[in-house]
Amino acid sequence: MLTSMYKKLNTVIVKHPKDAFISQEHLSGEWKKFNYINEPDFMKAQQEYEQFLTIIKEHVGQIEFLPVSEKVGLDSLYTHDPVKFTKKGAIILKSGKKLRQPEAEIYKEFLQEKNIPIVGELTGDAVADGGDLVWLDDRTLLIGRGYRTNDEAIRQIKEMTKDLVDECIVVQLPHDQGEAECLHLMSFISIVDEDLAVVHSRLMPVFLRQMLLERGFQLVEVPDEEYHRLGCNVLALSPRVCVIVSGNPQTKQGLLDAGATVYEYDGNEISYLGTGGPTCLTCPVERI
Repeated sequence: MLTSMYKKLNTVIVKHPKDAFISQEHLSGEWKKFNYINEPDFMKAQQEYEQFLTIIKEHVGQIEFLPVSEKVGLDSLYTHDPVKFTKKGAIILKSGKKLRQPEAEIYKEFLQEKNIPIVGELTGDAVADGGDLVWLDDRTLLIGRGYRTNDEAIRQIKEMTKDLVDECIVVQLPHDQGEAECLHLMSFISIVDEDLAVVHSRLMPVFLRQMLLERGFQLVEVPDEEYHRLGCNVLALSPRVCVIVSGNPQTKQGLLDAGATVYEYDGNEISYLGTGGPTCLTCPVERI
């Protein structure tokens, strides 16, 4: 199924903001609880999402939509985090953000209904978000150790992937803006081809940056102001064919200079306010 961040995206799971945000009234009562920067506009969110979806539909053969559910909250819009796919199927995760933990059960039921294989799920004290798991290549898995992913989860994920992975590299994440804010490994690295990564180097451990360069990666550097506009959150639809949130001109130019094709969408309501860019809005099931 999937051990890549950049090969041609063939099947993806998403959730429409009408099913995650429900209504303006619902947003009014929930956005502070979920630590959004401001209250999203329900109508604008849907318009932005349709623009985003138009790009996805042009490139992805199969798009599956998660259903509406009263058991989950606003963050269920960000379908990347509750599961991570391997070649053999999905690993059901459990978010380090307690408000998001019910999403895993809904996701599990959805995968079972669609007959999508599940290889395992986190148990006990283990917590992890999909945004902390990055396939560096077919046989190398990076796992971010931070506030959303703990040591027990890393132990269990290593066990579940031992037949699929030659090397599992733990990346210690910085405190940055603190426990309440979302910092994933994918917050500061997006791999968009076998030798091209979009990075915000200031947050990267030295060993990781050196390793990428040693492996022949070209790095597109995201400046501070664009990092905060989710410029480092880049979705690869296929090698060097990318989607980014609009308003990140230097990152876009860096990608273009590296020979990439770049699609943009307005993402203020669906991405910036909830700190979830295009990789967060999509859960890749299959890349070929």
